[in-house]
Amino acid sequence: MNRALYVGFGLVLGLCSWAKGQTTETDRTQEFPAFIKAQAAALRAADQPPTTAEDWASRKAKLRESLLAAWGGFPAEACPLEPRKLGELKRDGYRVEKLVFQTLPGLWMTALAYVPDGPGPFPAILQVHGHWSGAKQDPVVQARCIGAAKHGFFVLAVDALGAGERGIQKPLGEYHGEMVAATLFPTGRPLSGLQVYENMRAVDYLQSRPEVIASKIGITGASGGGNQTMYAGAFDERFGAVVPVCSVGNYQAYLGAACCMCEVVPGALESTEEAGVLGLVAPRGLMVINATRDAPQFSVAEAQKSITGATPTFALLERPEQIKHAIFESPHDYNKAMREAMYGWMTKQLKGVGAGEPLPEPDLKTEDPETIRCFPGDARPDDWLTLPQFAAAEGRRLVAAIEPVASAEAWKQRRTELRERLIGKVLGGFPESSDLKAQTVETAAGATEVTFQPEPGITLTARKEGPGTRPAVWILLDLDGAESMRQRPFYNRLKTSGATVVTLDLRATGALARPGDKIGRAPDHNTAEWALWIGRPLLGQWTYDVRRLIDALGSPDRVRIAGFGPAGLVALCDAATDDRIKTVTTSDSLVSYIDDGPYEGQRLGTIAPGILRDVGDIPHLAALVAPRPLAIAGGMTGGNHPVHGAPLHDAYAETRKVYELLGATEGLRFFGEAVESLRRNQPVRSR
Repeated sequence: MNRALYVGFGLVLGLCSWAKGQTTETDRTQEFPAFIKAQAAALRAADQPPTTAEDWASRKAKLRESLLAAWGGFPAEACPLEPRKLGELKRDGYRVEKLVFQTLPGLWMTALAYVPDGPGPFPAILQVHGHWSGAKQDPVVQARCIGAAKHGFFVLAVDALGAGERGIQKPLGEYHGEMVAATLFPTGRPLSGLQVYENMRAVDYLQSRPEVIASKIGITGASGGGNQTMYAGAFDERFGAVVPVCSVGNYQAYLGAACCMCEVVPGALESTEEAGVLGLVAPRGLMVINATRDAPQFSVAEAQKSITGATPTFALLERPEQIKHAIFESPHDYNKAMREAMYGWMTKQLKGVGAGEPLPEPDLKTEDPETIRCFPGDARPDDWLTLPQFAAAEGRRLVAAIEPVASAEAWKQRRTELRERLIGKVLGGFPESSDLKAQTVETAAGATEVTFQPEPGITLTARKEGPGTRPAVWILLDLDGAESMRQRPFYNRLKTSGATVVTLDLRATGALARPGDKIGRAPDHNTAEWALWIGRPLLGQWTYDVRRLIDALGSPDRVRIAGFGPAGLVALCDAATDDRIKTVTTSDSLVSYIDDGPYEGQRLGTIAPGILRDVGDIPHLAALVAPRPLAIAGGMTGGNHPVHGAPLHDAYAETRKVYELLGATEGLRFFGEAVESLRRNQPVRSR
């Protein structure tokens, strides 16, 4: 494997499989991965290959529609490319042009064009990188670009949004996954879809070049670039040849592994398996390259499942020879032998020459990455739009488009609509209620343990404490777990006040958390990712856990809920969707999904896809609690900076408007510090 392979992907490979640790009675940390796998298997249990060309045509249209919806749609009209050439290097048999062009308004793609010597025009190959630290400049990527150019292809190598020269900072080497890519989820436009659209714009650019044969364009990439290749090659039929490398496996193999946020298609398993995506390439030329020593999710065996599923589609379209599986004795890479296989396949598909067998790689010499940068050193403009800034701008646009409500009656109607959207679209829907199988046990310490199944495959245990001399039941939530919650002074003060206090580990948290779950800034990276694949974000699953907890407690008359830190969003979602909750408190919780930088100090599981588009920002979510009492004790920005005092009050302007409309201004209270100080501090009343 290339030594420059980005360390973040090294972590991914190191956390590739949960299968070695099978579920036991004592190891509850395996429960959630097993649950996710079972859910995924059930979603695709009835899959069958298409039986006729007409059957496939119908499936194809639906699959394209579902992919486009998962990606948040693409613009109806493309913005001007406005390409600019920033420099050029003359080399033996080709030249390298340093380019930028616009993919979306204000969003610029950095690129390198490798243009063969000679009159042309040439067939073209779009080269997309994976998780190599140098992105398009990395020697692993350079090698295949130079080799293809020397074989007579016009090559365009591009930086993915958030990587290479398009990172948050100007130096190379940033990782564009985890909480960087997560900033896009609330807008409903995940990075996987933006990559497809930007690669389609790269095709627009290629077709604008007189040196390119517009009808002869291929795409290839490895690792994360292989996923880009698969999706763009499947969706954009202008690609005549598609070569994903060390990336194809199947979706169900991703579950239990760690993959990059740039590869996640939210809810994909609700519509298809990877075989269906590969089938979209038919009857164009598809060669899947796998390595024998790759991670399990990209293994030869898992890839063969998808290829076997896609092969009938090529046969139905009378082009069975257009799908090929090339296997190499190798670790995760895009090595010389793989490149030579790619040259031969591209030559057959785009030039009509040969049988698709490997072609020898010409002699080549890669460049120092700094030499071929579009913006060497610190030369990139200071106003360059980064991935989180683009996400923030899109989020502000979505929020600004929300129409204000002028009356209490209008709000009641909107509240119904928003609640339906929140449950059905954002949280992934709630399953049909099943037998809770609740069991109650009195402990030696005088507490009551309530064990229940919110749904089959998940077992939770809540601890109920306190003398119960007051009628209210407090449910206290902390995504670090029940033990963390029980260390908080607020918990002890409630107990001594006579209240009934309930704590629990929600699924995949606390003692139920999956070991090795953390990647980068995301403490729950892998479990949150798996939940997205099945279309049920962790935020929705956690909300459902609390909903079923209230059932298990016998639906007490006065339920109060408090969420600490990221768990404040769970508390808000529960109150927004369950009127049994009479009072809500959030403490030091996120005040807005919109931030110009990556999320810090947050949970990936609370970053729900499409919430800004379908419901609004967190103040809009909080408004769904009205007119019930809501206390907001301190807040945090997406970058984990405290929000207190007037800024906190102002951040919830939309919430205050709804409480005012309903004549319930006294029900909304702001506290300048965390909830630990609620009993000492005077609230800042809604004004």
